Amino acid sequence: MASKQKILSVIGLLSGALVWGLMWYPYRALHNMGVGGELSTLLSYCMAMILGLLFLGPIWRELRVAGWLSIVLMASAGWTNLGYVLAVLDGEVMRVLLLFYLAPLWTVIFSRWLLGEKLNRYGYAIIALSLGGALVMLWDMQYGLPLPQNQAEWIGLSAGISFALMNVIVRRTQHLSVNFKVTSVWFGTILFTMVLLLYQGNAIAQWQSIPSDAWWLLWLIGLVVCVISFAVQYGLTYLPANQAIVLLLSELVFAAVSSYLLADEEMGLREIIGAALIVSASLLSGKCTSHNGK
Repeated sequence: MASKQKILSVIGLLSGALVWGLMWYPYRALHNMGVGGELSTLLSYCMAMILGLLFLGPIWRELRVAGWLSIVLMASAGWTNLGYVLAVLDGEVMRVLLLFYLAPLWTVIFSRWLLGEKLNRYGYAIIALSLGGALVMLWDMQYGLPLPQNQAEWIGLSAGISFALMNVIVRRTQHLSVNFKVTSVWFGTILFTMVLLLYQGNAIAQWQSIPSDAWWLLWLIGLVVCVISFAVQYGLTYLPANQAIVLLLSELVFAAVSSYLLADEEMGLREIIGAALIVSASLLSGKCTSHNGK
């Protein structure tokens, strides 16, 4: 890999981690204005797609070679992005994101299945550390089994599984351009969210109740999502999935600082120990890929 390409990939993923470590706050602001998570996700990604299509080339030509993996990419991206928003709106930011970032565990599994990467001793260590971190963080004598304690945490966990699948699919589809992958992510999120809104049956009423001062924030989020989507997809395309997840893990640092300063959320001892184990698993992810590559 050319050094310039690798540097740009790293910058793209770190930029994405910064943005998504802070993005919970404007979505919560919209929620407080009366704009639900489903509708704010739909509108912000529609705006991102509108802005992005102004600069994209004729990506429809790639539909002929996209195949079924493009459908999996759209579906996994759709739930990743919608699940992130719904989880951070109703749950504690750090607990939700720690469950989301059990992704190294799922990345190891999906990489073995879809990329043919063999599970070595580092892979087994990743599984052990990830599960250990989740066990420490979720164990509660009152509830018995170490499971997520509310709907937001379940959503965060499932979105993390979807996120890992999306990362591996992006790596698998080397024959598709970054532009096509970005558009697939936007379209998948829009389609997934639209179906959910139609199922709820109150989309028109929610639309009509959007306050006028919320539109500028929606457009701002759309612009940021548009730009950062290209950066992240570039990084995911040119870095191995297990190395990419290590860089994206820095989102936890940005989220921890922002949730403490903006929402007065603090982690307890169990969350800190669980976080340390999960972070350790992610740091081993790069070693896992490096070892397999040899």
